[in-house]
Amino acid sequence: METRRHAELSLEDGLKFLLQAEQDGRLASRQARLVKEAHFRYQTSLQDILFDSSRGLDKSKIMSLATCEYIKQGVPIIITGPTGAGKSWLASALGYQACLSGFKTSYYGMQKLFEHITTCRIAGTQYKFFERLAGTDLLILDDFGMHVLDSQQMLDFMEIMEDRHGIKSTIIASQLAVSDWYDILSANTTAADAILDRIVHTAQRFVLEGDTLRKNEIVL
Repeated sequence: METRRHAELSLEDGLKFLLQAEQDGRLASRQARLVKEAHFRYQTSLQDILFDSSRGLDKSKIMSLATCEYIKQGVPIIITGPTGAGKSWLASALGYQACLSGFKTSYYGMQKLFEHITTCRIAGTQYKFFERLAGTDLLILDDFGMHVLDSQQMLDFMEIMEDRHGIKSTIIASQLAVSDWYDILSANTTAADAILDRIVHTAQRFVLEGDTLRKNEIVL
C-alpha cells in the first residue's frame, strides 16, 4: 500500500515484498540490540573516520577489517597511542561494524571489568560471567595498562585470554607501548608470559600518533 503498487503486484510478488520487509526489520532489530548491549564508549562507525596516514591510520588496513574476517579467525587487535589519539574511537568503530555484521560484542574499560569480576566473585557468579565473556565474538578492552594488575587480576585476565585464544577476537587499546606491557603484568611472570604469548604475537597492530584530538571532538 505504501509503494502505491499494490494493484500491480501479483500475490507472489506481494509476499516477497512482505517477507523481505520482515527480514530487514528483524536484522535491524538485532543490530540495534547488539549495539545497545555492547556499551560502546563512543557511538561511531568506520564511515566516520577521517583517515590520515601521518596519525597511523592506514585506510586500506583498517577497512580490510570491515569484513570482520579477523573475528571469525579469532585474531586479536592491539591499538596503542597517547591520550586522546583516538584509540577508543577506533575500537568503538570496529565494534560497531562487528554488531552490524551480527557479531556479539562487549566493550569494557579494564578498571570496570575487574570491578565487575570482583562483584561477581562476591555473588558467586564469576564463572557464569567468564562463560559469557568466552562466548562473546568480539571483546574490546580499553585503557589497558592504566594500573598494575595484582595477582588475582592477573589470573582472571589470563583465564579470559586463554578462553579466547585462537577462537574469539579481542581488541586491546592502551596508552602503553607493547614493549612496556610486561611491567604491568609483573605480579606473576609466568602468567605474564602466557598472556603476552596469546595476545601479542598473532595480533594486528595500530600505533596512533599525534596530539590529542579531544579538543576537536575526537575526529580521526
